[in-house]
Amino acid sequence: MKLSSHTTKVLVVLNGKGGVGKTTTAINLAASFADHNQVLLVDADPQQSATWWFERSQKTMGFDLVQETNPALLRDLGRVKNYTLVVVDTPPALGSNTLKTLVPAADYLVLPTPPAPMDLAVLIETVKTAVMPSGTAYRVLLTRVDPRSLGEALDAQNTLMELGIPACNAFVRAYKAHERAALDGMAVLQYRGKNAREAEADYRRVAEEIQRDWRN
Repeated sequence: MKLSSHTTKVLVVLNGKGGVGKTTTAINLAASFADHNQVLLVDADPQQSATWWFERSQKTMGFDLVQETNPALLRDLGRVKNYTLVVVDTPPALGSNTLKTLVPAADYLVLPTPPAPMDLAVLIETVKTAVMPSGTAYRVLLTRVDPRSLGEALDAQNTLMELGIPACNAFVRAYKAHERAALDGMAVLQYRGKNAREAEADYRRVAEEIQRDWRN
Protein backbone atom coordinates (compact mmCIF):
# COMPACT_ATOMS: atom_id res chain seq x y z
CA MET A 1 0.00 0.00 0.00
CA LYS A 2 2.62 2.51 -1.04
CA LEU A 3 1.42 6.04 -1.74
CA SER A 4 2.99 8.49 -4.15
CA SER A 5 6.11 10.10 -2.71
CA HIS A 6 5.52 13.32 -4.66
CA THR A 7 2.78 14.69 -2.41
CA THR A 8 1.84 14.44 1.26
CA LYS A 9 -1.72 13.26 1.78
CA VAL A 10 -3.68 14.38 4.85
CA LEU A 11 -6.21 11.94 6.31
CA VAL A 12 -8.35 13.35 9.13
CA VAL A 13 -10.29 11.11 11.53
CA LEU A 14 -13.24 12.94 13.06
CA ASN A 15 -16.60 12.72 14.76
CA GLY A 16 -18.42 15.31 16.81
CA LYS A 17 -19.10 12.66 19.46
CA GLY A 18 -16.61 10.97 21.76
CA GLY A 19 -16.34 7.26 22.49
CA VAL A 20 -16.77 6.11 18.89
CA GLY A 21 -13.34 4.59 18.25
CA LYS A 22 -11.77 7.72 16.79
CA THR A 23 -8.32 7.41 18.36
CA THR A 24 -8.31 3.64 17.85
CA THR A 25 -8.98 4.27 14.16
CA ALA A 26 -6.29 6.96 13.85
CA ILE A 27 -3.64 4.78 15.51
CA ASN A 28 -4.45 1.63 13.57
CA LEU A 29 -4.79 3.31 10.18
CA ALA A 30 -1.46 5.06 10.77
CA ALA A 31 0.11 1.70 11.62
CA SER A 32 -1.48 0.01 8.58
CA PHE A 33 -0.17 2.61 6.14
CA ALA A 34 3.23 2.75 7.88
CA ASP A 35 4.13 -0.68 6.50
CA HIS A 36 5.10 0.93 3.18
CA ASN A 37 4.98 4.69 3.82
CA GLN A 38 6.49 7.40 6.00
CA VAL A 39 3.55 8.28 8.29
CA LEU A 40 3.11 11.09 10.79
CA LEU A 41 0.24 10.96 13.29
CA VAL A 42 -0.80 14.40 14.52
CA ASP A 43 -2.62 14.43 17.86
CA ALA A 44 -4.84 17.51 17.56
CA ASP A 45 -7.12 16.45 20.43
CA PRO A 46 -6.46 18.32 23.72
CA GLN A 47 -7.35 15.07 25.55
CA GLN A 48 -4.17 13.61 23.98
CA SER A 49 -5.41 10.01 23.96
CA ALA A 50 -3.24 9.15 20.95
CA THR A 51 -0.19 10.59 22.69
CA TRP A 52 -0.92 8.58 25.84
CA TRP A 53 -1.20 5.42 23.73
CA PHE A 54 1.94 6.17 21.73
CA GLU A 55 4.02 6.95 24.82
CA ARG A 56 3.17 3.58 26.39
CA SER A 57 4.90 1.83 23.52
CA GLN A 58 8.00 -0.13 24.44
CA LYS A 59 8.95 -0.42 20.76
CA THR A 60 8.35 1.52 17.58
CA MET A 61 4.78 1.64 16.28
CA GLY A 62 6.08 2.30 12.78
CA PHE A 63 5.10 5.96 12.57
CA ASP A 64 6.00 9.27 14.22
CA LEU A 65 3.70 11.36 16.43
CA VAL A 66 3.48 15.05 17.24
CA GLN A 67 0.96 17.10 19.21
CA GLU A 68 -0.46 20.15 17.47
CA THR A 69 -3.61 22.21 18.05
CA ASN A 70 -2.60 25.50 16.41
CA PRO A 71 -5.02 26.03 13.50
CA ALA A 72 -2.44 28.03 11.53
CA LEU A 73 -0.06 25.06 11.56
CA LEU A 74 -2.76 22.43 11.01
CA ARG A 75 -3.84 24.25 7.86
CA ASP A 76 -0.46 23.51 6.26
CA LEU A 77 -0.05 19.81 7.09
CA GLY A 78 0.00 18.99 3.39
CA ARG A 79 3.33 20.80 3.15
CA VAL A 80 5.04 18.66 5.79
CA LYS A 81 8.32 17.27 4.46
CA ASN A 82 9.62 13.69 4.68
CA TYR A 83 6.19 12.05 5.04
CA THR A 84 3.85 10.58 2.43
CA LEU A 85 0.87 10.51 4.78
CA VAL A 86 -0.28 12.61 7.73
CA VAL A 87 -3.08 11.10 9.86
CA VAL A 88 -4.84 13.47 12.28
CA ASP A 89 -6.75 12.54 15.44
CA THR A 90 -9.20 15.33 16.26
CA PRO A 91 -11.22 16.58 19.24
CA PRO A 92 -14.89 15.51 19.56
CA ALA A 93 -16.07 19.10 19.17
CA LEU A 94 -17.75 20.11 15.92
CA GLY A 95 -17.54 23.84 16.57
CA SER A 96 -13.82 23.82 17.37
CA ASN A 97 -11.38 25.90 15.36
CA THR A 98 -9.35 22.72 14.94
CA LEU A 99 -12.06 20.97 12.94
CA LYS A 100 -13.04 24.11 11.04
CA THR A 101 -9.42 24.27 9.88
CA LEU A 102 -8.78 20.58 9.23
CA VAL A 103 -11.89 19.55 7.30
CA PRO A 104 -11.24 21.77 4.24
CA ALA A 105 -7.46 21.21 4.48
CA ALA A 106 -7.74 17.41 4.36
CA ASP A 107 -7.46 15.18 1.31
CA TYR A 108 -9.75 12.61 2.91
CA LEU A 109 -11.95 12.28 5.99
CA VAL A 110 -12.78 9.11 7.91
CA LEU A 111 -15.78 9.36 10.24
CA PRO A 112 -15.91 6.43 12.67
CA THR A 113 -19.22 5.63 14.35
CA PRO A 114 -20.86 2.66 16.03
CA PRO A 115 -23.92 1.44 14.09
CA ALA A 116 -26.39 2.06 16.94
CA PRO A 117 -29.23 4.36 15.80
CA MET A 118 -28.40 7.19 18.24
CA ASP A 119 -24.72 7.21 17.25
CA LEU A 120 -25.70 7.10 13.60
CA ALA A 121 -28.07 10.06 14.01
CA VAL A 122 -25.28 12.20 15.48
CA LEU A 123 -22.94 11.12 12.71
CA ILE A 124 -25.42 11.99 9.97
CA GLU A 125 -25.81 15.48 11.45
CA THR A 126 -22.01 15.82 11.54
CA VAL A 127 -21.79 14.90 7.86
CA LYS A 128 -24.49 17.38 6.87
CA THR A 129 -23.17 20.32 8.87
CA ALA A 130 -19.39 19.90 8.88
CA VAL A 131 -18.42 17.63 6.00
CA MET A 132 -20.68 18.02 2.97
CA PRO A 133 -20.25 21.82 2.73
CA SER A 134 -16.46 21.39 2.54
CA GLY A 135 -16.49 19.19 -0.55
CA THR A 136 -13.71 17.05 0.95
CA ALA A 137 -13.79 13.35 0.04
CA TYR A 138 -14.94 11.17 2.94
CA ARG A 139 -16.30 7.85 4.10
CA VAL A 140 -18.12 6.78 7.24
CA LEU A 141 -16.50 3.84 9.02
CA LEU A 142 -18.67 1.64 11.22
CA THR A 143 -16.80 0.76 14.42
CA ARG A 144 -17.46 -1.26 17.55
CA VAL A 145 -19.60 -3.65 15.53
CA ASP A 146 -20.79 -6.65 17.55
CA PRO A 147 -19.29 -9.72 15.80
CA ARG A 148 -22.37 -11.72 16.86
CA SER A 149 -24.81 -9.22 15.36
CA LEU A 150 -23.54 -8.00 12.00
CA GLY A 151 -27.07 -7.23 10.82
CA GLU A 152 -27.04 -3.93 12.69
CA ALA A 153 -23.95 -2.84 10.74
CA LEU A 154 -25.51 -3.88 7.43
CA ASP A 155 -28.69 -1.95 8.28
CA ALA A 156 -26.59 1.11 9.11
CA GLN A 157 -24.71 0.85 5.81
CA ASN A 158 -28.03 0.66 3.93
CA THR A 159 -29.35 3.71 5.82
CA LEU A 160 -26.26 5.71 4.89
CA MET A 161 -26.49 4.59 1.27
CA GLU A 162 -30.11 5.73 1.07
CA LEU A 163 -29.03 9.15 2.36
CA GLY A 164 -26.25 9.40 -0.22
CA ILE A 165 -23.55 9.19 2.47
CA PRO A 166 -20.58 7.01 1.42
CA ALA A 167 -19.60 4.33 3.92
CA CYS A 168 -16.71 1.90 3.92
CA ASN A 169 -17.71 -1.61 2.89
CA ALA A 170 -15.33 -2.84 5.58
CA PHE A 171 -16.20 -2.28 9.22
CA VAL A 172 -14.40 -2.70 12.53
CA ARG A 173 -15.66 -5.37 14.87
CA ALA A 174 -15.58 -4.88 18.64
CA TYR A 175 -12.86 -7.02 20.23
CA LYS A 176 -11.11 -6.75 23.59
CA ALA A 177 -7.91 -6.86 21.54
CA HIS A 178 -8.32 -3.14 20.78
CA GLU A 179 -8.36 -2.16 24.46
CA ARG A 180 -5.57 -4.53 25.41
CA ALA A 181 -3.36 -3.39 22.57
CA ALA A 182 -3.80 0.22 23.72
CA LEU A 183 -2.88 -0.68 27.30
CA ASP A 184 0.26 -2.39 26.01
CA GLY A 185 1.16 0.60 23.84
CA MET A 186 0.65 -1.22 20.55
CA ALA A 187 -1.37 -0.92 17.42
CA VAL A 188 -3.62 -3.96 17.13
CA LEU A 189 -1.44 -5.00 14.17
CA GLN A 190 1.38 -5.65 16.66
CA TYR A 191 -0.74 -7.27 19.36
CA ARG A 192 -0.61 -11.05 19.70
CA GLY A 193 -3.58 -11.77 21.99
CA LYS A 194 -7.01 -13.25 21.36
CA ASN A 195 -8.80 -12.00 18.21
CA ALA A 196 -5.82 -9.81 17.32
CA ARG A 197 -5.63 -11.12 13.77
CA GLU A 198 -9.34 -10.53 13.18
CA ALA A 199 -9.00 -6.98 14.52
CA GLU A 200 -5.93 -6.40 12.35
CA ALA A 201 -7.74 -7.71 9.26
CA ASP A 202 -10.55 -5.21 9.78
CA TYR A 203 -8.22 -2.21 9.72
CA ARG A 204 -6.18 -3.63 6.85
CA ARG A 205 -9.37 -3.82 4.78
CA VAL A 206 -10.28 -0.23 5.68
CA ALA A 207 -6.82 1.03 4.66
CA GLU A 208 -7.02 -0.84 1.35
CA GLU A 209 -10.43 0.65 0.66
CA ILE A 210 -9.20 4.18 1.34
CA GLN A 211 -6.26 3.67 -0.97
CA ARG A 212 -8.56 2.46 -3.74
CA ASP A 213 -10.46 5.74 -3.38
CA TRP A 214 -7.20 7.65 -3.78
CA ARG A 215 -6.39 5.80 -6.99
CA ASN A 216 -9.76 6.69 -8.56
